[in-house]
Amino acid sequence: MMMKFRKFRCLLHARHLHSKYVPVPLSMQQYLEFGQKKCERKSFQFLNDEIPIRLAHIMREFEDLPKELLTMKSVKLVRSWYDLSFKEVQAFQDKDPDDKKVLTDFSKTIQDILNRHSYVVETMAQGVIEMEDTYGMDDKISERIQYFLDRFYMNRISIRMLLTQHAALFGNISNHPRRIGHIDPNCDVIECVSNAFKAARHICEHYHMQAPDLDIVTAEGSKIVDFVYVPSHIEHILFEVFKNAMRAVVEFHRDKMELPKLKIIVAKGQQDLTIKLCDQGGGVPYKVQDKLFQYMYSTAPRPQYTGHDSPLAGYGYGLPLSRLYARYFQGDLVVSSMEGYGTDVYLYLKVNSSEANECLPIYNTTTSRMYEAEKVVSDWSSSTTWNQSIRTYCTAVKSKQPMITDKSIISIQ
Repeated sequence: MMMKFRKFRCLLHARHLHSKYVPVPLSMQQYLEFGQKKCERKSFQFLNDEIPIRLAHIMREFEDLPKELLTMKSVKLVRSWYDLSFKEVQAFQDKDPDDKKVLTDFSKTIQDILNRHSYVVETMAQGVIEMEDTYGMDDKISERIQYFLDRFYMNRISIRMLLTQHAALFGNISNHPRRIGHIDPNCDVIECVSNAFKAARHICEHYHMQAPDLDIVTAEGSKIVDFVYVPSHIEHILFEVFKNAMRAVVEFHRDKMELPKLKIIVAKGQQDLTIKLCDQGGGVPYKVQDKLFQYMYSTAPRPQYTGHDSPLAGYGYGLPLSRLYARYFQGDLVVSSMEGYGTDVYLYLKVNSSEANECLPIYNTTTSRMYEAEKVVSDWSSSTTWNQSIRTYCTAVKSKQPMITDKSIISIQ
């Protein structure tokens, strides 16, 4: 019993220590160059340093969440997954990177972690639902959970990117011959658009018995627009956006024999590659547009989870997660709507792989204050989205703890 307690204390200490180090954001170019060199030893050394740091940062952040949320069964389950994954990676801290068996065991552990965390999004969402059903949720709690979920899911995206890239290069994951891990040096944007559209149309036809068609226009008039990117990220984002657009068009034109087409415009500039989706689905009111990126907000009724095919809409996680995927490599997802007509969605992605740097959450004293902050009383006659765009808080005075930045990290270049 005493031995287990000591091991637990050691893990807590290791987690606290790793949360003091700043995670190292990688660019798309660094991912690509390392994948081309394909050195399993260096990948092991880098991940052995970096994964515990990224895990530790978000695990420390869990501690600042409302107690009501932390007591939920689903949230406890998610935390146990993270605790176990941290423990498993920590076990390789003193292992020899020149030992082939160590590298093999590490790849197996990575696959175990990926499998274990496959349903983190759904399980965490269920935990939020459990808390809301049990205790209710006021605006103050809702804001804190929104803040956490953005950071939690972005952290998950970044960790899965590291792990799946290693698994694709050195593990048993089959991959497209043109790709370096999960990165395509010549990512065909039109192909990504077509794949996402077909997948969304299949679901729309399943639930609504019909779906709008699609026109694709490129600003250059070219049939091929390519750049360095992760195709699965683009397809994930567009799949969610297409689902929303299709449902809106079908419901807004339910009495018509022919549905207006969706339209995609692709433009590649010097800095941005932009994908614009236009629909004639009736749009949403201006006051609602900011809510579209709030977790648990949806214009569709919440369906019952069955564990089978994903429903077309209802949980409210599609757009918030899609925006995180866009922002992960310094892009963005922007919605502009005309109530009574339709909605335009703009997906911005970085053209230059050297500028497409990971956007990572970092746990520090500022983070902690965000969970304790009280929003200042409005100093405007009415509360609108534009006068709340710069949020101010009254916070408790805390001593500032400097982050440790001099930890030696193996260069991935």
